[in-house]
Amino acid sequence: MTDPAAAPTTADRFAPGARVRTFRHDPPHHTRLPRYARGKRGTVVEPEGPAALADVNARGRGDAPVEQIYAVRFAARDLWGEGDHHVVLDLWESYLEEDKGDATDER
Repeated sequence: MTDPAAAPTTADRFAPGARVRTFRHDPPHHTRLPRYARGKRGTVVEPEGPAALADVNARGRGDAPVEQIYAVRFAARDLWGEGDHHVVLDLWESYLEEDKGDATDER
């Protein structure tokens, strides 16, 4: 359970229904952003609450920032090119950016 005193003091960055895109990056360390979801578009389902950023925490550092985690829904077709179902991933706020809607931008 996350320490409430360490919770972010700002409002949630993304509201339910917000269109987001995950960052496309391949860090040389642990990340909880699955490779298949990098650079993909999704929709925020709901905020899940704050937690220490796993990317920093997994390296044994004691300075992991506390960020909001969001449940984000992706169409399977967008992730793997096929499928008629959806996948929901819990993702830290720093993995996400607002989706500006430019379908040609594949970064």
